[in-house]
Amino acid sequence: MLGENMEPELEDMVYAEIEELKEKRDKFEEEIPLLLIPSDPQDKKNVIMEIRAGAGGEEAGLFASDLYRMYTRYAEKQNCKVELMSANSTGVGGFKEVIFSIEGKDVFSYLKFESGVHRVQRIPETESGGRIHTSTATVAVLPEVEEVEVEINDNDIKIDTYRSSGPGGQSVNTTDSAVRITHIPTGIVVSCQDEKSQHKNRSRALRILRARVKDKMEAEKSAEVAERRKTQIGTGDRSERIRTYNFPQNRVTDHRIKLTLHQLDAVLDGDLDEIITSLKKEEQQELLQKVTE
Repeated sequence: MLGENMEPELEDMVYAEIEELKEKRDKFEEEIPLLLIPSDPQDKKNVIMEIRAGAGGEEAGLFASDLYRMYTRYAEKQNCKVELMSANSTGVGGFKEVIFSIEGKDVFSYLKFESGVHRVQRIPETESGGRIHTSTATVAVLPEVEEVEVEINDNDIKIDTYRSSGPGGQSVNTTDSAVRITHIPTGIVVSCQDEKSQHKNRSRALRILRARVKDKMEAEKSAEVAERRKTQIGTGDRSERIRTYNFPQNRVTDHRIKLTLHQLDAVLDGDLDEIITSLKKEEQQELLQKVTE
């Protein structure tokens, strides 16, 4: 027996060390299989996020604004840099569309799960009868693309400039600083007007265009070879409802992994760690299963 002819204090130290080694062994046994999973080079990239109001009128625009704040708060907590690239506001404080970039360590690996349809259930402030309304917003998460990855030929794009204007036609600039770029081969159109500098708007529009063109190329390639991004939870398709935010019940439900949290306020304040960690674990399990099959 281990305790024979051994001082009690020494015996306690030995048993404590054994327990510590067991914990380390269990941790290694959990981590080692994950090393078999092939890494995704996209995971290390920064992201361009696009949020658009869906069904629900003004309430959908306000929800899009809530999601924008949620992701910017999450980025701040992760010490990431956020840059607003383009915004099309509503007259009541919401967004018809907002596009922004997030720069940070491995940021795409965490935010790639956010692509899809987000649904909100709440009583609008303008609702006198107390009825719950359902609205939606779509989120697209694109890995930011370097110029060398996607070459945009000058002959393949049409650039139009025009005068920027704010909500309701209010002029925000007296020069033709707004930029609209059309990628002729794909038909993709990107507009930027938030900066007073035409050069800055053009630069931002090209960043967004490169990401969209690469996303379209990846989707077409995957359609021919296999289902797109097999390792991602769900299909990542922006027509797929992925999450519901229910205000009356203070509830957030991620439908892909059937995770429900009763802490809506915290989530909308950027506390997404539990949701994202659960999604990453599910992704790792699916990947590991594919590797070991």
